[in-house]
Amino acid sequence: MGLLARLGLAVRGVLYMLMGLLALQIAFGSGGKEADSSGAVQTIAGEPGGKFLLWLVVAGLAGLALWRLAEAAFGQAGPDGHKPSKRLTALGRGIFYTALFVTTLLFTLGAGDQKSSDSQSKDLTGQAMHDIPGGRWLVLLVGLGFIAASVWMGWKALANKDFMERLSVSGRARELVEKLGMFGYAARSTVYAGVGVFLAYAAVTFDPDKAKGIDGTLRELAGTPVGPWLLALVALGLVVFGVYSCCEARWRRVTPG
Repeated sequence: MGLLARLGLAVRGVLYMLMGLLALQIAFGSGGKEADSSGAVQTIAGEPGGKFLLWLVVAGLAGLALWRLAEAAFGQAGPDGHKPSKRLTALGRGIFYTALFVTTLLFTLGAGDQKSSDSQSKDLTGQAMHDIPGGRWLVLLVGLGFIAASVWMGWKALANKDFMERLSVSGRARELVEKLGMFGYAARSTVYAGVGVFLAYAAVTFDPDKAKGIDGTLRELAGTPVGPWLLALVALGLVVFGVYSCCEARWRRVTPG
């Protein structure tokens, strides 16, 4: 389980680095692929030896899913790992990585397409609004939940630096990893808070097309008064979070005890 978790963290790091690089291309007008996990997977598939690399990604995502589900069942490593809140968080992440593993596996097998995060967000929002009683308010709650969770996690990363409690690293390397984590978590929280804002806006306007995924949220940053430089800063932060995730693959305590 420990080896699978470390492979998964390394794969997550590579995906975030690619997402950040794709977003940087968008910021400077040379981007074509979506700056999300689907675009990252398609980029990997287009490289020499892409099929082999895709199978490594599939294995890593399977490892992440199994590890998070095991944390939900048995508790996380580190302080207060058995608290219900942490186990519930692990369960949510396990479900997310399971879904990402399934879509990537189907794409690797040639049995499915990599839908962008925007398409998935619009489809799920539309289904919830039209097929579930009170679905509009459910979408609103999910959007507000994204915003609250992102702000909370970003604040903890910047103020408490609680992510460092999970790492067994010391000396100058610890100082560097801490800085990488702070910048990376700030950028990641900004993106997911933006996703929550667009979900809430879709619910308020009762228009599923207003929902956006990671790619759409990043592209909206380029339309702010600051222009593409805000998108470039956030994109660089995603690259840094990818590097930090690879540091987690090396130093994170992944099993209790």
